[in-house]
Amino acid sequence: MSTDSEATPPLVHGAVVGAVAWFTGYVLTFAVAGTEIRESPLNAIIELTEGEPATYELVGWVFFNAHFVDIVYTGIGRALPASYIGGDGFSNVLYLVPPALLVAGGLATARIRGIEDPTRGAAVGALIAPGYFVLCLVGVFLFRVSAVGATGEPEFLTGVILAGIIYPAVFGAIGGGIAGKTSERTVDDADTS
Repeated sequence: MSTDSEATPPLVHGAVVGAVAWFTGYVLTFAVAGTEIRESPLNAIIELTEGEPATYELVGWVFFNAHFVDIVYTGIGRALPASYIGGDGFSNVLYLVPPALLVAGGLATARIRGIEDPTRGAAVGALIAPGYFVLCLVGVFLFRVSAVGATGEPEFLTGVILAGIIYPAVFGAIGGGIAGKTSERTVDDADTS
């Protein structure tokens, strides 16, 4: 363990790693869905009526959908999908992106801290939640799309509680626990027993 990681509080490491996991998930979602969304009829209607496309917002909808957060609409007479993943939408594989990145983030945070115990690893891994939470909170507002008197946005409570708190805390803890369980000291201790 380096002196830099000892001087930096675990919450800071966790928050930074959580934010990186969020941005990485959004970028991966953009890589998978961005082109199709940019060329979609919905985006064309938004661009026609509002003067500019809503590609990054609509990719945000898909990213929140990957956390099982529905999109809610107001002022629309015709129903639009609550989720753009599965069915005729994007691949169900997108559901694996947030958990995989959050487990990796929890593992990285515990490894940065030099954690050698699964229980402590889980606690430190869960510290990625604050960084992820802040960006989910911003995202539910940032990914709001209004056009022709109608609005669509990620569902607020699910977006904040499920995507922003539960997902990073649970999957980050799993990653941190794995880091603690598989640390060199823990493995060496098991070999000498």
